[in-house]
Amino acid sequence: MNPLVAPEQIVRAHRCALSVNVNKVAHLRNTRHLGIPSVTRAATLCLQAGAQGITVHPRPDERHIRAADVHELHALLKQWPEAEYNIEGNPFQNLMGFIREVRPHQATFVPDSEDQFTSDHGWDIDKDAARLRPLIEECQALGVRVSLFMDPLPEAMAKVRALGAE
Repeated sequence: MNPLVAPEQIVRAHRCALSVNVNKVAHLRNTRHLGIPSVTRAATLCLQAGAQGITVHPRPDERHIRAADVHELHALLKQWPEAEYNIEGNPFQNLMGFIREVRPHQATFVPDSEDQFTSDHGWDIDKDAARLRPLIEECQALGVRVSLFMDPLPEAMAKVRALGAE
């Protein structure tokens, strides 16, 4: 079995083909102190153009997406019931609070540090599995699908699946 291909029984009828990350829109807005461009307006334009989801990565320092954005986008996406909401971030920092409050369609766990400029590496499953497992299970109990930010190592994919992440 190819660990990069999900077995037929776990393939969902609908998969999100394009989820647009609106963090850079928020970053630009935050540099201008004028409230523009609007993150919700950008998300609306993306959805109108055919995107099937919106992704945000709210970092603890709020350098781009802010807590208010997470909630405003959640409210916006209620008007788009076919669209997915993906919130990504480090589950050992501020991510789980958003997951519990908003219950997005997907949570993407990213192993970045608070001061890291950008996400540049995946989880070390051999090292991190034990502490990730209870958080994956909590998300799933909330009805939230879990994805892990990974380096492209085929041998790690089977381990990720065994943890319950998609």
